[in-house]
Amino acid sequence: MKVFLTLSFVLCTMASVAAAQQVADVKFEPGNFGTMVSGTVTGDEYFDYKLGAQAGQEMFAELQVSDTDGNGVIYFNILPPDSDGVAIYNGSINGNTARIDLPEDGDYTIRVYLMGNDRDTAKTVGYNLDLSIQ
Repeated sequence: MKVFLTLSFVLCTMASVAAAQQVADVKFEPGNFGTMVSGTVTGDEYFDYKLGAQAGQEMFAELQVSDTDGNGVIYFNILPPDSDGVAIYNGSINGNTARIDLPEDGDYTIRVYLMGNDRDTAKTVGYNLDLSIQ
Protein backbone atom coordinates (compact mmCIF):
# COMPACT_ATOMS: atom_id res chain seq x y z
CA MET A 1 0.00 0.00 0.00
CA LYS A 2 2.82 2.43 0.86
CA VAL A 3 4.46 1.82 -2.54
CA PHE A 4 1.15 2.54 -4.29
CA LEU A 5 0.68 5.82 -2.41
CA THR A 6 4.25 6.88 -3.16
CA LEU A 7 3.83 6.03 -6.85
CA SER A 8 0.52 7.92 -6.95
CA PHE A 9 2.16 10.99 -5.39
CA VAL A 10 5.04 10.87 -7.90
CA LEU A 11 2.65 10.53 -10.86
CA CYS A 12 0.48 13.42 -9.61
CA THR A 13 3.56 15.57 -9.09
CA MET A 14 4.81 14.77 -12.59
CA ALA A 15 1.39 15.59 -14.07
CA SER A 16 1.30 18.98 -12.36
CA VAL A 17 4.81 19.81 -13.62
CA ALA A 18 3.89 18.77 -17.17
CA ALA A 19 0.72 20.89 -17.02
CA ALA A 20 2.80 23.99 -16.22
CA GLN A 21 4.28 24.05 -19.73
CA GLN A 22 2.51 25.27 -22.86
CA VAL A 23 3.82 24.80 -26.41
CA ALA A 24 2.89 26.44 -29.72
CA ASP A 25 4.38 26.27 -33.21
CA VAL A 26 5.15 29.63 -34.78
CA LYS A 27 4.25 30.00 -38.46
CA PHE A 28 4.69 33.09 -40.60
CA GLU A 29 2.06 34.28 -43.07
CA PRO A 30 3.09 33.71 -46.70
CA GLY A 31 5.52 36.42 -47.79
CA ASN A 32 6.33 37.49 -44.21
CA PHE A 33 9.50 36.74 -42.28
CA GLY A 34 8.12 37.59 -38.84
CA THR A 35 5.11 37.62 -36.55
CA MET A 36 3.90 38.81 -33.14
CA VAL A 37 2.60 36.32 -30.57
CA SER A 38 0.92 37.19 -27.30
CA GLY A 39 0.15 35.29 -24.15
CA THR A 40 0.37 35.09 -20.37
CA VAL A 41 2.57 33.21 -17.94
CA THR A 42 1.71 32.59 -14.28
CA GLY A 43 4.11 31.64 -11.50
CA ASP A 44 6.47 28.81 -12.46
CA GLU A 45 4.74 28.11 -15.77
CA TYR A 46 6.57 28.72 -19.01
CA PHE A 47 5.50 28.96 -22.63
CA ASP A 48 7.58 27.38 -25.40
CA TYR A 49 7.33 28.69 -28.96
CA LYS A 50 8.80 26.35 -31.61
CA LEU A 51 10.24 27.99 -34.71
CA GLY A 52 11.98 26.18 -37.60
CA ALA A 53 15.08 27.83 -39.05
CA GLN A 54 18.31 27.08 -40.90
CA ALA A 55 21.95 27.50 -39.93
CA GLY A 56 23.24 30.97 -40.80
CA GLN A 57 19.87 32.67 -40.56
CA GLU A 58 19.43 35.49 -38.06
CA MET A 59 16.71 35.31 -35.40
CA PHE A 60 15.29 38.47 -33.89
CA ALA A 61 13.17 38.27 -30.75
CA GLU A 62 11.84 41.07 -28.56
CA LEU A 63 9.66 40.58 -25.48
CA GLN A 64 7.49 43.31 -23.97
CA VAL A 65 5.12 43.24 -20.99
CA SER A 66 1.51 43.97 -21.96
CA ASP A 67 -0.01 43.75 -18.45
CA THR A 68 0.71 42.25 -15.03
CA ASP A 69 -0.65 41.83 -11.53
CA GLY A 70 2.93 41.82 -10.21
CA ASN A 71 6.21 43.47 -11.16
CA GLY A 72 6.35 42.22 -14.77
CA VAL A 73 9.61 40.28 -14.32
CA ILE A 74 9.46 38.20 -17.52
CA TYR A 75 12.21 36.89 -19.77
CA PHE A 76 12.85 34.51 -22.65
CA ASN A 77 15.58 32.06 -23.55
CA ILE A 78 16.41 30.67 -26.98
CA LEU A 79 17.19 26.96 -27.04
CA PRO A 80 18.79 25.24 -30.05
CA PRO A 81 17.29 22.15 -31.70
CA ASP A 82 17.24 19.06 -29.44
CA SER A 83 18.40 21.07 -26.40
CA ASP A 84 18.07 19.52 -22.96
CA GLY A 85 17.33 22.97 -21.51
CA VAL A 86 20.66 24.68 -22.26
CA ALA A 87 20.06 28.04 -23.94
CA ILE A 88 22.11 29.82 -26.60
CA TYR A 89 20.51 33.10 -25.46
CA ASN A 90 19.49 33.89 -21.89
CA GLY A 91 17.18 36.88 -21.53
CA SER A 92 17.64 37.26 -17.77
CA ILE A 93 21.34 37.93 -18.45
CA ASN A 94 21.31 39.52 -21.93
CA GLY A 95 17.99 41.42 -21.93
CA ASN A 96 14.65 41.07 -23.66
CA THR A 97 15.86 41.89 -27.18
CA ALA A 98 17.92 39.30 -29.07
CA ARG A 99 19.50 39.25 -32.50
CA ILE A 100 21.53 36.06 -32.98
CA ASP A 101 22.99 34.05 -35.84
CA LEU A 102 21.64 30.51 -35.70
CA PRO A 103 24.27 27.76 -35.56
CA GLU A 104 22.29 24.80 -36.98
CA ASP A 105 19.18 23.70 -38.89
CA GLY A 106 16.12 22.66 -36.91
CA ASP A 107 13.38 23.74 -34.55
CA TYR A 108 14.44 26.41 -32.07
CA THR A 109 12.53 26.98 -28.83
CA ILE A 110 11.81 30.45 -27.48
CA ARG A 111 10.90 29.87 -23.81
CA VAL A 112 9.03 32.67 -22.00
CA TYR A 113 9.17 32.52 -18.19
CA LEU A 114 8.95 34.53 -14.97
CA MET A 115 11.59 35.12 -12.31
CA GLY A 116 11.81 36.57 -8.82
CA ASN A 117 8.79 37.55 -6.77
CA ASP A 118 6.40 37.24 -9.74
CA ARG A 119 7.38 33.58 -10.13
CA ASP A 120 7.45 32.84 -6.40
CA THR A 121 4.05 34.43 -5.67
CA ALA A 122 2.26 33.06 -8.77
CA LYS A 123 1.69 36.44 -10.40
CA THR A 124 0.47 36.61 -14.01
CA VAL A 125 2.32 38.58 -16.68
CA GLY A 126 0.91 39.26 -20.14
CA TYR A 127 3.36 39.73 -22.98
CA ASN A 128 3.90 40.40 -26.67
CA LEU A 129 6.75 38.55 -28.36
CA ASP A 130 7.97 39.84 -31.72
CA LEU A 131 9.77 37.10 -33.70
CA SER A 132 11.47 37.09 -37.08
CA ILE A 133 13.94 35.02 -39.10
CA GLN A 134 16.03 36.49 -41.90
